[in-house]
Amino acid sequence: MDIDVRPSEDAEKYLATDQLVWFGEVTDADIEHLRLGLPEDQRFAVDLPDGPQDLHSGVYGVRPMEMSLPGGSVVPIAGLTWVGVHPDSRRRGVLVAMMTDHLARTHDDGIAISALHASEAAIYGRYGYGIAALTHQVDLGRGTTFTAPHLEDEVAGITTQLVTMSDPGVAERMRACQLAHAGDFPGTIVGSSDFFSLMSLEPPEQLRDKERRRIIFARRNGEDVGFTGLRREDKWENARPSGTVVVGTFTGGPAARLALARRVVDLDLMGTTKLENIGLDDPILGWVGGPRGTGDIKTWDSTWVRLVDLGAAWPLRAYEADCDVVVEVEDRYAPWNAGRWRLTASAGSGSAERTDAAADLTLDVNVLGAGFLGHGIGGLLRAGLVSEHRPGAYAELARALRTLVAPEPSIGF
Repeated sequence: MDIDVRPSEDAEKYLATDQLVWFGEVTDADIEHLRLGLPEDQRFAVDLPDGPQDLHSGVYGVRPMEMSLPGGSVVPIAGLTWVGVHPDSRRRGVLVAMMTDHLARTHDDGIAISALHASEAAIYGRYGYGIAALTHQVDLGRGTTFTAPHLEDEVAGITTQLVTMSDPGVAERMRACQLAHAGDFPGTIVGSSDFFSLMSLEPPEQLRDKERRRIIFARRNGEDVGFTGLRREDKWENARPSGTVVVGTFTGGPAARLALARRVVDLDLMGTTKLENIGLDDPILGWVGGPRGTGDIKTWDSTWVRLVDLGAAWPLRAYEADCDVVVEVEDRYAPWNAGRWRLTASAGSGSAERTDAAADLTLDVNVLGAGFLGHGIGGLLRAGLVSEHRPGAYAELARALRTLVAPEPSIGF
């Protein structure tokens, strides 16, 4: 059965479908979240002939975003989000139709990369997305010592400023600061101005006993050079303050991050600092002496990347090692990518060209997505997810893709 995916023309029906799929609390602010979260022309829906009449059979949306790549370029991406299938329409091809539609529309719009955060890890690999960045969740005790002798002079010139995220002008400052530093931290995803306004939107029914989100800016000579977000949770044990402060993504260079880290582990009435989004090579672990210098550490998947147009995406980033390999790419849902490509990198620049030469490797397009931000993918050959026809060819490709430092995790979208 052919399934028609089309732009949604009914914001109320679109929102109600999402609310059913995600079964969250429905609030008066949800329509504002939809307005700020997804442009009207980036909302798509499926209505099966025998599907629910009052709701869509499936929905998805796209956030216009930018992502930094190895080498410093910041490029437009399609931020896939709000993907949901009505419970009565599952197992009928709705998700396949929506994913195929998304890739075709993105390709037609000339955008080479799609990215997402996966609610369920088993879903998106089959559609060509690879886990391109991992993230640590790190717990630290109050007063944790950070040792960084070669940063101390630079840190001495940085001050910090605590503000409320919803205050006028704060969202704009956050976006400007993140965009200014994105090129130095591949994997950073920067949302639109509306997306930052969405993050700062906190209606009373969603707050209840929660503190409003706060932002700490790191500043040098009156200019913002970094920031992080936080929310404190009050708790007392045995007449002692033992609250938890939950801290979001760090933005800024190493000295700014060090100043911010020292500030968040020294907040009054807090006993634990929970850092929610720390990259694998973030200096935090070096500053505390390694994983055992933390109270706890967990690792999760962060950004999933999909090369929608392999030929256009490959030259967008820089490469730290040379390669010249012929790859047979398997791509069921973006057939324009499928087939044999000569992927080269030389003196930092890359090119991708069609070829009839014998393949050195056979792999699914999700392998290239997984390595595109610099995350190490060498182990996928051992895992049996790559077929190597010329010994050493995969090592050549994996080394070219990998960067000195692991990519940044991204904010959730």
